[in-house]
Parts: sequence; C-alpha cells; structure tokens
Amino acid sequence: MAFVLAINNKDVMSSIELKIENKVAIIRLNRPEVFNSFNREMAFLLHDTLDACEKNADVRAIVLTGNGKAFCAGQDLKEVTDPDLNPGFKKILEEHYNPIITRIRAIKKPVIAAVNGVAAGAGANIALACDIIVAHEKVSFIQAFSLIGLVPDSAGTFFLPRLIGFQKALALAMLGDKISAVQAEKMGMIYKCVPVEEFEDTINKLALKMANMPTKALGLIKELYNNSMTNDLESQLALESKLQIEAASTEDYAEGVAAFIEKRKPEFKGR
Repeated sequence: MAFVLAINNKDVMSSIELKIENKVAIIRLNRPEVFNSFNREMAFLLHDTLDACEKNADVRAIVLTGNGKAFCAGQDLKEVTDPDLNPGFKKILEEHYNPIITRIRAIKKPVIAAVNGVAAGAGANIALACDIIVAHEKVSFIQAFSLIGLVPDSAGTFFLPRLIGFQKALALAMLGDKISAVQAEKMGMIYKCVPVEEFEDTINKLALKMANMPTKALGLIKELYNNSMTNDLESQLALESKLQIEAASTEDYAEGVAAFIEKRKPEFKGR
C-alpha cells in the first residue's frame, strides 16, 4: 500500500510510524510534542496502519506504543476548540475512536499495548482494548474525562468494569484518579508492570514469542473471549466447540502435536 510506504519514508514526518521486523509490527503514535494526543489525521492513519497489519501475512503480532514521554494523552483539545478544525464529537467518536477500538478487537492477531508513558482519556481506553497490556513502573493511567466535564468513551465503560469491577471502575471514572502502573497491575487493569530498564526488552521478548506462536489459534482465542463478554453459557460452549474444530484443522495444530510426540520444539507457521 502507498500509505505504508509513506509512513516508512524517513523524509516524511508522520503522526504514525510503522516498523515490521521478525513478524512483529511495531506501531508508534508519533506526536510527542503533544503527548501523542489524537487529531483527525492521526486517527485515520492508525486505522489504515491497523488494516495493513491485519492484511499482511508476514505480521503475526502487533505492538502499539508511543514516541516520547507519553503513550497517548487522548484527544487533542486544540483541535476540538479550534472552530476551523473541530470535527465535532459525533465525528470524533464515530469516525476516530470507535473504529480504532473495533479494529483492535477484530484483528485475529495479538495486539500488545506497550505503555511507555502516561495513558489518559481515550489513550488509556485504547490501551485497555488491547489483548495484553504491559507498562513500566513510572507509567500512570487516568480516566480524565470527568475533569473537563465529559464522560468516558473509546469503550472505557465497557472494558474497565470488566477488568477491575464495577465499583472501582465507576469511582475512577467519576473521580479521575491517577493510577500508577503498579496499582494497575494489582487491580487487574493491566497484565504486567516492569522496571523502566526492563521495559523494552520485556516488550521485544513478548512480541517475538507471540509472533512465533500458532497465530490462527491465538485469533480464535481472541474471538472466544470477545464473545464471552455477551454470550450466555450455552452459547459460549457452542462457540468453543465450533472454534475448537476450526483450530484442529490448522497446520499449526498438526505441527504442535507432531512436535509434542517427537519431543521437539514446534515450528509454527501461522497457518
């Protein structure tokens, strides 16, 4: 795609950077001067980048992170307060954030949020929508919406109560408390908090591990957990049966069984 070529061109300043190496796509939000807050351009570029990663068979794991001191500070308020630029909240939600969340959940590949700095507002909730969230110990998360008279969006009201419970989630949304990565791990908001000096190595090892796992099975696991949010028990059992049959027909399943019997390390191809 021309888009992918453009964002990889070092002579072009882009709000999204993409690097693909060792079957891992690293997507970097690249507006560090405004803590990677979203404007319309960056939202649409992220849509296209996620689509490109989904379609690229060479990509078997995706890392979403930020450049500079922040992961993402949410919406660029200068855009919404500029009468010439403001697209309005209806467009911002329906055309920017909601498609980002639905893309992340629909991609049948693991999406890792590598939270390298503050994650606030929509930025925090985009991280929470990812499959695995890793942050370093100096990171903070904040549901900042109520502090400026807004309500949580970007599926924050969907994922946060499911991750940490109704009471805690409601309090964080109403009070706008800043939560450290250490606290976030303890309350089950994120998968892991690591020391700053171990952060990059932890992300690299995790992404590489997932890129070499049976990709089809990981995608089916993701589909099962997505549906478990709303299914009743009978529906979920039926879906497990359906997707287990699908998983058992993959090349990776055959390789996994053969490797187990032969007492060797499997070489999964993502097929």
